[in-house]
Amino acid sequence: MPILAGFMVPHPPMIVPDIGRGEENKIIKTIQAYERVADEVAKLKPDTILISSPHSIMYADYFHISPGAKARGSFERFGAGNVRFEESYDGELRDRICSYAEEDGFPSGTLGERDPKLDHGTMVPLYFIRQKYPEGRIIRIGLSGLPLSDHYRLGMYIARAVEDLNRKTVFIASGDLSHKLQDYGPYGYVKEGPEYDRRIMDVCSRAAFNELFDFDEAFCEKAAECGHRSFVMMAGAFDGLSVKAEALSHEDVTGVGYGICSFYPQGKDEGRHFLLEHEKNKEAEIQERRANADAYVRLAYQAVDYYVLHRRYLPLPEDIEKELIDRKAGTFVSIHKEGLLRGCIGTIGPTRDNIALEIIANAVSACSRDPRFSPVRPEELKDLEISVDVLGETEDISSPEELDVKRYGVIVSHGNRRGLLLPDLDGVDTVEQQIDIARAKGGIGEEEDYTLQRFEVIRHY
Repeated sequence: MPILAGFMVPHPPMIVPDIGRGEENKIIKTIQAYERVADEVAKLKPDTILISSPHSIMYADYFHISPGAKARGSFERFGAGNVRFEESYDGELRDRICSYAEEDGFPSGTLGERDPKLDHGTMVPLYFIRQKYPEGRIIRIGLSGLPLSDHYRLGMYIARAVEDLNRKTVFIASGDLSHKLQDYGPYGYVKEGPEYDRRIMDVCSRAAFNELFDFDEAFCEKAAECGHRSFVMMAGAFDGLSVKAEALSHEDVTGVGYGICSFYPQGKDEGRHFLLEHEKNKEAEIQERRANADAYVRLAYQAVDYYVLHRRYLPLPEDIEKELIDRKAGTFVSIHKEGLLRGCIGTIGPTRDNIALEIIANAVSACSRDPRFSPVRPEELKDLEISVDVLGETEDISSPEELDVKRYGVIVSHGNRRGLLLPDLDGVDTVEQQIDIARAKGGIGEEEDYTLQRFEVIRHY
C-alpha cells in the first residue's frame, strides 16, 4: 500500500488561538485550509502520521528519526503551556525505515537525540489534526544539511517501508515558505522571497516534483525558506507515482509565506522517477565540466580521485602544464556537491615548490581533512564540482572601504589568530558580511580589535 496522501503545511505558532489571541485571524485562509487538511486526514483514518519538521533535531550530515515509544510537548515557550501533546511513535515502521537506510549506508537513524520534546513544526500540524482525528501513531523526522537528493532518497526509503508493512500512512511535510516577503515583516524583504513563494506554489500545485531540484541553494538561503527540504522528502515518498495535487491556500500577510497543498497518489508512473532523472542530468553536467576544465581544475580532480581511491597523494603527472610548475602561490581548492560546500582547504601563501604541488596538497586536504565534513567517499566522486583559486599577494589595508566582496578576499587578524574568506562567494553580498565571517572563522571576538588585509584571486572552474 503506498502512502495514502501527503500534505504541505506551515507551522506558525500564532495560528493556535491560545498563542495568537486574535492575531491568528490575520491568516484565516490558512486556518480554513488547515481545517480541510485535518478533515481529509480524518477521512483517511491513517494508522501512522509521518511528519517531517525543520525544527526537529537537525544535523549537517545525518537525518535524525525520533526514537523511543512516546513523546510529549507543549507550546509553553510560546506562552501557551496549557496546549499539550502526548504522542505514541510507530516504532515498527520507524525501525523498518532505519533498516533500509542502514543497508545502503545512508546517514539516518535514531542516534543523537538532544531533546525528546516535540517541536512546534510537529505540534502545529498535530493541533489541527488531533481536533478531527485523535487516532494513529506518529513518526517524526528531522531535516539535514545534506543535498536535496538525499532528502528525496529518504522519502523513497519511507515509501518502501510503508508498502512492506502495508501501513496506512499520511505524510505531513511541515515547513513555512519564505520569511522575507514584506518590509514590515520580522525578517524584512528581499526580492528572492516572493519569487520563492511563487515558484514553490506553482511547482507543488502541479506536483512537478522534478522541479524541486531546480531551486538553487543560494537562492533558497536568500529567500530564507525553511520547508523546502521537507517538501522534497515528501516528494521522494511519491517517487514513481502519478500524483493529483491541489493548492489549498497561500498567504503572506505577516511577511512569512504560508502555503498548503494536498497530494494524492493515482497509480504507478514510470516517467516520474525524478531522483534517477536528476542524477543522470547532474552526472552529465559534471562530466562535461570535467572535460572542459582547465589545467588547474583538471589537476585538482585528478588529485581528489587518486587520493579517495588509493589513499595516496597523486604523483606529479609527467604532462603537467609548464605554468603550474614555474610559479609558486597559495591556492584554495573548493569542492561542492549539488550546490553545497563539501570541503575547502587552502594556503594563504606558497608552501610547496610550485603551484601544481600546492593544488595536489590542498585538494587532498579539502576532500579528507576539512573538519566541517566527513571525508569524501568513492561513490561521491562522480557528483563533485571542484574549483581552484590561485591567490595573489596580500596587502595591508586600513579600512573596510578598501574592500570589494566581488574583487577582493579578506584576511582578518588579531595576534596569532586570523580568518580568511575568498571573494565572490554565494550569499556574501556585503563587506560587513565578509569581515564578520572571516573574523568568526579566525575565532576573533566581536569586541576584539583586528587588522585587515586584502588579496585578489584568479578563480579556475
